[in-house]
Amino acid sequence: SSGILVETVLNVVIVEKVKYTEIDWMAYMSEVEGFLNGTHDYTQLKGGTGPLVYPAGFVYFFSGLYYLTDKGQNIRLAQYIFGFFYALFYGLVVSVMAKTKAVPPFILLFFTFASYRIHSIFALRLFNDPVAMLFLYLSLAFLIEKRWLLGCAIFSLAVSIKMNVMLFAPGLAFILIAETGFLRTCIYIGICGAIQLLLGLPFLMENPIGYIKMSFDLSRQFFFKWTVNYRFLPEEIFHSRYFHVSLLALHISLLIGLFVLRWRKLPRPLTPRSILLVLMSSNFVGIACARSLHYQFYVWYYHSLPALLFSTRLPVPLVMLVLGCVELCWNTYPSTVLSSSVLQACHAIGAIALLAPPRQVRPVEVRDKGC
Repeated sequence: SSGILVETVLNVVIVEKVKYTEIDWMAYMSEVEGFLNGTHDYTQLKGGTGPLVYPAGFVYFFSGLYYLTDKGQNIRLAQYIFGFFYALFYGLVVSVMAKTKAVPPFILLFFTFASYRIHSIFALRLFNDPVAMLFLYLSLAFLIEKRWLLGCAIFSLAVSIKMNVMLFAPGLAFILIAETGFLRTCIYIGICGAIQLLLGLPFLMENPIGYIKMSFDLSRQFFFKWTVNYRFLPEEIFHSRYFHVSLLALHISLLIGLFVLRWRKLPRPLTPRSILLVLMSSNFVGIACARSLHYQFYVWYYHSLPALLFSTRLPVPLVMLVLGCVELCWNTYPSTVLSSSVLQACHAIGAIALLAPPRQVRPVEVRDKGC
């Protein structure tokens, strides 16, 4: 509770003292305004940065913010709302880490004070990424308690805010099969799909192809000028389809490696810590193989990095060095050849360490609670 209080105060100070930077907020507001004015054809929903490219949950959530902030014009109120989101998010992260004993206690302070970039993503930029991750960590809070129905339902809501949450899906599928069996896993996946169908129904009825293409488009091109992780590449290689296919192949290979070398060897029943690390490692290798990372994407894995690295056999000084280098790279703006090279080197160290035998810990079990 003291950490949440500190985070609340810290976010108030940031909102009051640091200048807000407009990037996507007004575009979000324009996109949902079209929906609120009666447009259900997803191809016609646009903002200042281009067409709407997020699933339906984003539209509903930010429509609520549209009304709360006087059609998006009261940006200071929006900042305070996102500061409140961060306090909730921090509380969920600390709760999940404490229940799973995934990190040493002193690392919890690291979450509070170490990253200006993370606070900026919430309170100074108002991106949808932290909203998706707020739902994701709420899902994790239920999944580590083996409350599969609630965990999967909220996971699907997180996906409906932004598709990056799907990077956790391979790990979630493994956990569900390992803990509940194939048939029940299919039921849970069906529930996740039904939620997506229900949320997207108004848009699917109007233009189904347009909705699916715009909100779940995996072939989007990213601008080279915004890349954090591949500044060291020539731009033509960055945009090359062969490069993208190579990254996809590497991603699949790393997931197979995690399954063969780590996940399938975990003792049954899975402990809360094992559940958490499977999900986080699934997400991490996806990020490490991403075609491009933008600054707001840091929130996708920042809070999971200590848990992942401390689960490996890497010596503590090297873990702290990697965490420090990652933080410096994400705070280098604009990215440089050096910063992106170091970031990818840190990702490589993390991926290799995760494939090796883990650090031994004392297991803590929890019974399957079903819902």
